[in-house]
Amino acid sequence: MWETVSFTLRLTRQLDMAAEGFDVVVVGSCMTDLVSQAPRLPKAGETIHGHKFFIGFGGKGANQCVQAARLGAKAAMVCKVGQDFFGENYIQNFKNNGIATEFVGQTAKAATGAASIIVNDAGENAIVIVAGANMLLGAEELRRAEPALGGAKVLICQLEISPDTSLQALSMARERQVRTIFNPAPAVPDLHPDFYRYSDVFCCNEPEAELLTGMAVGSVEDAGKVGAELLGRGCGSVIVTLGPQGCVVLSSQDPTPRHIATTTVTALDTTGAGDSFIGALAFYMADYPTMPLEEMARRANQVAAVSVQAVGTQTSYPFRKDLPKDLF
Repeated sequence: MWETVSFTLRLTRQLDMAAEGFDVVVVGSCMTDLVSQAPRLPKAGETIHGHKFFIGFGGKGANQCVQAARLGAKAAMVCKVGQDFFGENYIQNFKNNGIATEFVGQTAKAATGAASIIVNDAGENAIVIVAGANMLLGAEELRRAEPALGGAKVLICQLEISPDTSLQALSMARERQVRTIFNPAPAVPDLHPDFYRYSDVFCCNEPEAELLTGMAVGSVEDAGKVGAELLGRGCGSVIVTLGPQGCVVLSSQDPTPRHIATTTVTALDTTGAGDSFIGALAFYMADYPTMPLEEMARRANQVAAVSVQAVGTQTSYPFRKDLPKDLF
């Protein structure tokens, strides 16, 4: 009896929160980052000495949600973690960042996802992820989160959870006129065609774009070509991020590639910079819906440029108060 009452109270609270509406809802992954810093990345079969190790919070979905929340978005996370130390810590991390946790599920069937990250002295990284509980996020969790998802201004999805779950979430958002950002990472060559059609903004980096199209991306011009190919698959808009070169933006209304440059900075750690960009982009889409996409991308570039100047993933993400006022 008490379990039924408890579930009813939780569901009522979820419906009340959803009725208020979220700016950004993220359906995606949570990862515990196990980070080693070393002078360089090791070669295959090689052991090298590192000079620092720390544990942090990561996962593409959670990263994007945290950056959006730190800029001022009212955000909610739909995800799954393990019933373990890392899972409990992650839920508290969301709360510390002002993110709604009513749709964060826990399971005893798998451990909280983990990412082993090596960062060299140039700020470059190599990452291996073990998805764990992330892969158990499915239709039942989406059903429970439907009120929040349907009332959101922007939905973000990626591919560190089951692709079927991401596609279902994007479909639900499209049916309810919720604007969508899809980040095809980690990329797969045989992406379902509906991912393109359900994406108001399809945002990928150079290697992801190359894997999806078979076209190499070595320059801004190349990014424009692959962006046009992706746009032709049904996306509303395409953004190809280029790291220190900024990004290239195309839309169905204006298919001419636009190069959006970024600020030149000295990078200490590029881990999670793309997620910082997407989280910032979601914030601008939610809070400044009439702003041109090119301007949103320019501002998101600047937010991401700040993030690479500090070590760590979410620990490097700036808060609104720490950014220039002309970004808001």
